[in-house]
Amino acid sequence: MIPTAATRLLRAIVYVCLGLLAALTLTPLLWLVAATTKGPDDLFHYTFFAPRASMVNFDALFEVGKAVKSVDFLRCGINSLFVACTTVLVQLFFSSLAGFALAKYSFRGKKQLMVLMLSTMLIPGQVVMAPLYELIYRLGLVDSYLGLVVPGAVSVFGIFLFRQSITQVPDELLDAARIDGCTEFRTYWDIVMPVSRPMVGAFCLISFMGAWNSFLWPQIILHNSARFTLPIALNQLVGIYQQQYGTLMAGTLVSILPVVVLFLLLQREFVAGLTAGAVKG
Repeated sequence: MIPTAATRLLRAIVYVCLGLLAALTLTPLLWLVAATTKGPDDLFHYTFFAPRASMVNFDALFEVGKAVKSVDFLRCGINSLFVACTTVLVQLFFSSLAGFALAKYSFRGKKQLMVLMLSTMLIPGQVVMAPLYELIYRLGLVDSYLGLVVPGAVSVFGIFLFRQSITQVPDELLDAARIDGCTEFRTYWDIVMPVSRPMVGAFCLISFMGAWNSFLWPQIILHNSARFTLPIALNQLVGIYQQQYGTLMAGTLVSILPVVVLFLLLQREFVAGLTAGAVKG
């Protein structure tokens, strides 16, 4: 059907409104980018970009991290990347495996187990930090990367998402794999996981953001500055009597770049995965 003039006009108005809303949403990010290119004298004199661009904030970021605060900002970024990637892999394996079991196996107490698991999501994480710290201390995992990864090895939210997604996989497909001689683990690994690729991409993005932005638990667990993650390094840049806003903005921009890049790479899987997980099982 050929759109009428009124339809084309309405569509143009909608696109213009969406463009204005998108520009409004991106304004804080644009201001952040502009703040990193301004020197201390220009930071509060220009709303966005100054006439002269400067990289002094990025130079000061790594200089401050090494000389003043005794924190290597680049090393902290590598630490965050290692912890976030490890957490994603561990959560992805256990959450998808548990989701597969809850979606395709029948056993006594299955519904009660699901209710119990989902009810734990109502408990704030701050409530269990004290007993969790005592457990980590008794296991000798304080001031170690294992102390960051082990408590978050299983994600109830991830189990629920994978359970909802794997429910849509036809049972006939799994039965055919079993007839061909596949073990249960190989059926899960070679059949279920490739079919659930959109959910894998969506969960990886969610899990990575959670681990990358985590601040309170690493602040409690880590004592050695060589193991600090990026949020802790950013907190070290906050002074008591004087604030280096340009350096802090540069560190903030550096910290959000990996998340932005990952979202751009996985945005299609993110939307498709959440849509698949929203279907009632």
